[in-house]
Amino acid sequence: MTQLLTTIRRKKIHKGLLLYRLFQKLPIQKNLVLFESFLGRGYSDNPKALYQTLKRQRPELTLVWIFAKEPTADVKASCPNWVLRNSPKYYYYMARARYWIFNTRQPLSLKKRRATTYLQTWHGTPLKRLGLDMEEVHMAGTTTEQYKKNFYQQAQEWDYLLSPNTYSSEIFKRAFGFSGTLLESGYPRNDLLYAPDRNQQAETIKRKLDVPPNKKVILYAPTWRDDEFVTKGQYRFNLQLDLQQMQERLGQDYIVLLRMHYLIAEHLDLDAYAGFAYDVSSYGDIAELYLISDLLITDYSSVFFDFAHLNRPMLFFTYDLEKYASVLRGFYFDFEAVVPGPLLKESNQVIDYIEDIEAQSKQYADKYKVFQEQFCGLDDGKASQRVIDTLFTARKK
Repeated sequence: MTQLLTTIRRKKIHKGLLLYRLFQKLPIQKNLVLFESFLGRGYSDNPKALYQTLKRQRPELTLVWIFAKEPTADVKASCPNWVLRNSPKYYYYMARARYWIFNTRQPLSLKKRRATTYLQTWHGTPLKRLGLDMEEVHMAGTTTEQYKKNFYQQAQEWDYLLSPNTYSSEIFKRAFGFSGTLLESGYPRNDLLYAPDRNQQAETIKRKLDVPPNKKVILYAPTWRDDEFVTKGQYRFNLQLDLQQMQERLGQDYIVLLRMHYLIAEHLDLDAYAGFAYDVSSYGDIAELYLISDLLITDYSSVFFDFAHLNRPMLFFTYDLEKYASVLRGFYFDFEAVVPGPLLKESNQVIDYIEDIEAQSKQYADKYKVFQEQFCGLDDGKASQRVIDTLFTARKK
């Protein structure tokens, strides 16, 4: 059955590419802007922030979102113009758009037209080695050599690339082999964290998720492991947090939101922890989850670079640090020396720390400040505006 579905999908994409080449013979639509986040998996991240600003300011533009499956009613209300990925209409829009605004790499088969401007926003400050900087690749369906070759060729399609900070800029240029225009602007998705009404928005989000308003919120957002794959592009995740012990010791004051990486294929079964643990992996925008969270637990995910803008405590559940750092990816800096929180390897250590969070987190105050100076200095709530002013002004000339 899996082989049959793969064959059908390949035939569908082959037909789509023929359509794409045909549609490329039509004129460019000068006001058409396409948006996609994480290969169509949601309405989120930097493309969402840029879309919202353009929607307010540039009514003459036709703004179209790409989704991998039909979006929910609330997303449709925000994005009335949308198209399904790999549908005939998708190839039509891809071929005729003046602007592509995406946050992940696109298939090599979809070569953009010279008249199309491709803004690659990317999706995080790098801790783990990326692209050409990776010594070995432990992912399904590729080799190290092929992965790097594809990565480089895909990056050559980008006209503009966003950087959230000066630290990222040098890494991006080298790791992507990028020679286009780098916009060191901060990340548009972080504008929300500086919004004047962010407290009111947080209350709305809590009501939407139906979480108890009188409980503090722990956000657990781990990354994926390159070698724990189910199939190409899908990974499993073995939950190491002891939710039962967490509920027994923290449940009176806290609830926990579990946010798995979008590449993780499994769904969490949290029925035994109803009212305490919530699976928010499918929630559209993680930036909104930051707003309602009092504390972040993560590992090697880049989420902590964004969460740091809120100046709230974070801790790092790094039970497989040695393997991850030395075998799977490798880091760009001394992880333990730089991150503004403890590295903990046991679930009971995590709970102990949270039980004494106010006193414990004070010891990281100076480290937190240094971290913010290095990685958070560009964001001020106006990154979207800077990017739009640069991108659209440049194309008017």
